[in-house]
Amino acid sequence: MSSVKKSQDGLEEQNGPNYGTVDVKVGSQQDLLDLQDLDPAFNQKMRLVNDAIDEIGWTPYHLKLFFLNGFGYAVDSMITLFQSIIATQAFREFGEKGYANGMTIAAYVGMLTGALFWGFGADIIGRKYAFNITLFLCSVSCIIAGGMPNWPSLGFFVALLSFGAGGNLVMDTAVFLEYLPSNKQWLLTLMACWWGFGQAIAGFIAWGFMVPERWNCVDVETCTRGNNMGWRYVMFTGGALVFFLSLLRVTVIRLRETPKYLLGVGKEEEVIETFQYLATKYNRTCSLTLQDLAACGTITSAHSKNRFSISETMIHIRGLFSTKKMAISTASIFLSWTLIGLAYPLFYVFLP
Repeated sequence: MSSVKKSQDGLEEQNGPNYGTVDVKVGSQQDLLDLQDLDPAFNQKMRLVNDAIDEIGWTPYHLKLFFLNGFGYAVDSMITLFQSIIATQAFREFGEKGYANGMTIAAYVGMLTGALFWGFGADIIGRKYAFNITLFLCSVSCIIAGGMPNWPSLGFFVALLSFGAGGNLVMDTAVFLEYLPSNKQWLLTLMACWWGFGQAIAGFIAWGFMVPERWNCVDVETCTRGNNMGWRYVMFTGGALVFFLSLLRVTVIRLRETPKYLLGVGKEEEVIETFQYLATKYNRTCSLTLQDLAACGTITSAHSKNRFSISETMIHIRGLFSTKKMAISTASIFLSWTLIGLAYPLFYVFLP
């Protein structure tokens, strides 16, 4: 995709900023998932937004996003690993009554529903709110889970914290990607390193509380809450850490709604405000104006009149299969994640 800087080279001798027209033509053959035939206005405006992101480039704001979103990615890894770390000791304390692998099932059911709910919900309420709510939900649920008196209630809150983690996993990558300039999008792949970091944190926390004998009982007959506090301390500590990170999200980064979401809901003035804010704060240039977006026409396919209706949800589902290339891409991604999703629980649940 062409950048604004390249487009400007051929525009400097013109009297007026023909920003939208020229930029769309230059990049029209380079988009893999082109929506030109479905909604030309939205397609053209999205190109302008992408080029404006490229023009502003990489800033300290993006660096903050990388670390805070990365920590969120690590939290998703850490907090979902906790359930497998604590399961044996918790099951022993509760008399080994019930299904021993119930925590794993609860975790994956929670992650599935969380990814679906927050994936669609973020398109309705916005990335900003979903981004902040999901991590806070993880932290609170994790702390509460550490105080549960029985196996079913523990399973419920493990499912709830996984519900938040499943949504947070979606938001971490989506928010980061929607702000990234095109020449830095490889950083989205680098985010995977945070997953291993989260597993390491979970291991260190567990090492501190699950190894000492004074906090871990050895047989079900003598196991009580008093001599088996190790797994609870793991959940309390992990939840407190996640709560601290959720506070950082609203105090350090002060996330602004992503320009691409704002464009989709028709808030073009806020799109320009966001770009001008970044350009001014970090001493960058941004040539995109409200007139450039308006010149592309009116978006017809982004949202229904009632954003909380079933038809609104169906708009997003249909969009995933709007063209042949989009349908193939969607199906391929669904298949790859389905196979990964099958492999993990089949391996962990049925280990001897």
